[in-house]
Amino acid sequence: MEEGEGSNGGVFEGGLEVRVLVVDDSPVERRMVEGLLKKSGAMFQVIAVDSGKRAMEVLGLTDDKAEHPTVDHQKVDIILTDYSMPEMTGYDLLKTVKEQSCRKPIPVIIMSSENEPQRISRCRAIGAEDFILKPLQTNDVLRLRSYARPTELSPRTGTKRKMTLELMAENSGSDRRPRLAGLAVS
Repeated sequence: MEEGEGSNGGVFEGGLEVRVLVVDDSPVERRMVEGLLKKSGAMFQVIAVDSGKRAMEVLGLTDDKAEHPTVDHQKVDIILTDYSMPEMTGYDLLKTVKEQSCRKPIPVIIMSSENEPQRISRCRAIGAEDFILKPLQTNDVLRLRSYARPTELSPRTGTKRKMTLELMAENSGSDRRPRLAGLAVS
């Protein structure tokens, strides 16, 4: 962390930023979301596009292999997309990303100005991490932070071993050793 950035300065330990792909067909909404994310601190680097098809290009998920993606899809940490867009809806984008995202799943958050419970449950059923009502508020940005943890960071415990949440819960408050399934001891 550099000096003068505050407590965490919006940048994760090691200087990593969270790259957010904002997808909205409305230029006004895109600018508002981009401004809110940037105003929240240096944590977010925003890539804004106007359609689901353009988002697919940025993510490198197009059929046309001749085109080079603008951004390496493994460097996009979170996708924030509008639900209602022409040609390719946010739901269609969510579905495609979840089907294609095998190495590092990218969290997808859907935004909509319409609070329709069926729409919300439909998006969550296929893997949306959250459903946020427009216009985005400061509290929504705080919620985004919980989904936007780059997986490359490891805890600063001085060990290379990582304990899953299940193992931590299982081990808390007891002297038992965590069970490690499939681990051979030599």
